[in-house]
Amino acid sequence: MELISDVLIKNGLLFAFVIVGVVMWLSYRVSNRLTQGRLHGSAVAIIIGLVLAYVGGEITGGKKGLSDIALFGGLGLMGGAMLRDFAIVSTAYGADLGEIRKAGIVGVLSLFFGIFLSFITGGVVGLMFGYTDAVSLTTLGAGAATYIVGPVTGTALGASSEVIALSVAAGLVKSVLVMIGTPFIAPLIGLNNPKSAMAYGGLMGTTSGVAGGLAATDKRLVPYGAMTATFYTGLGCLLGPSVIYLMFRAMFGA
Repeated sequence: MELISDVLIKNGLLFAFVIVGVVMWLSYRVSNRLTQGRLHGSAVAIIIGLVLAYVGGEITGGKKGLSDIALFGGLGLMGGAMLRDFAIVSTAYGADLGEIRKAGIVGVLSLFFGIFLSFITGGVVGLMFGYTDAVSLTTLGAGAATYIVGPVTGTALGASSEVIALSVAAGLVKSVLVMIGTPFIAPLIGLNNPKSAMAYGGLMGTTSGVAGGLAATDKRLVPYGAMTATFYTGLGCLLGPSVIYLMFRAMFGA
């Protein structure tokens, strides 16, 4: 057993792929057997992943879930920023430019509407919890946009580490909610074609959440939603520390 453990630890990334493969297989079995496919296998996998991360954190007292256990250390690399961003960018190659053009002004408007709505919502919640300065409110609003825009904006504006951490937490919660909730609301909002997927990605913005949620809804929609969600992240990083910060400063002062 010690020899096997050493081999698995030294080949952590390969073992991580095996673990994810087993979880995905089990998730689709559960989806088909218990929900007749109504709850997509990808959504089940997300829930299982969150439970495993919680268990890993409880066992080790760490902050990285299962990857804090040496045997599962490869999950930290597999789930890290490098492979995540590679997967996000690669989805764009599956998009049809003809379908993207059909989004037209709707796709562009969804981006700006989604960004400003997220910043305003995050700012309002920040006010409710006692934050009144423009830097903190902008950073919290950026976190409500995505967990990437939050720290980028906070660092640019010189926000405290506490506020930046809260912005990341807000973005993570949003990402998880979008991942799990998309399959349930998709039939209610007509999320069944590339045009609506692009508008949805522009409104929600969280690339990982949108990609995961659309994968659980209809994997053919992932490239379209992920593309506008990626633009959302970039646009948020540009507008947050500049235009939106100036707006908050005009309203609340420095």
